[in-house]
Amino acid sequence: MGPPLRIALLECDELVGEMKREYGSIGNLYRKFLEAGASKLEESGLYARPNLEITSYDVVNKQEYPDLENIDAIFLTGSRYDSFTPGLNNWISKLVDFIKTVLQDQSRVRIMAVCFGHQIVARAYGVMPERSNSGWEVSVTPIALTERGKQVFGQDSLALHQMHRDAVPRYPSSVEKLGHSDRCDVQGIYVKNRVITVQGHPEYTAKIASEFLDRRRGSLLDEATYQDGKNRVNNPHDGVTVGASFLKFLLEK
Repeated sequence: MGPPLRIALLECDELVGEMKREYGSIGNLYRKFLEAGASKLEESGLYARPNLEITSYDVVNKQEYPDLENIDAIFLTGSRYDSFTPGLNNWISKLVDFIKTVLQDQSRVRIMAVCFGHQIVARAYGVMPERSNSGWEVSVTPIALTERGKQVFGQDSLALHQMHRDAVPRYPSSVEKLGHSDRCDVQGIYVKNRVITVQGHPEYTAKIASEFLDRRRGSLLDEATYQDGKNRVNNPHDGVTVGASFLKFLLEK
């Protein structure tokens, strides 16, 4: 193994229910996702298995952040919170300001993000997320990739778990588009050697997605949306491919 990839995992939520019993912390869930991506990247034969050094930071309750001198990359997790509100103790605004600093004040540390984190990155680029007129997008969903998206992920399309009703309304002008779905025009943001994000949840398994669907049934999700999501929750998805692509992005010169 080469020198470690030092990844600061910014925990934007905490686990509850069965997920907490299985993974313990949201950091552990994303560690497992990234390790699976590392294994797939190694299997490709194009890269040696990356040596991941992952450190978690609670940006919600403790509002703690890494020293940029000591890391190579930042990973923003998903969250139950709305990305366009100030949030508890203004932590969301503080998170946006931190990402702005990473983007504006240096060029070495790279950014990865999913769902809520993807929306925070869009805010840092000046595009405010909002409630989608299309409503909830849930479960395994096909994503049409742009030419850049096909290059980044190494295939012509993606299928990813989704669990959101907020969305980025348009692509920031300074990024490249990765793809879109029927209900969401902005499914991924890319800036070479700087940023890669997806709106979906590549870290989800069918079990995790089912727990979210069950918990939100009848409160946030109407019955038709719930049943549609359950019908697709076990469909094949490309989460591990996205994990490998995230790490490939970190290794590229």
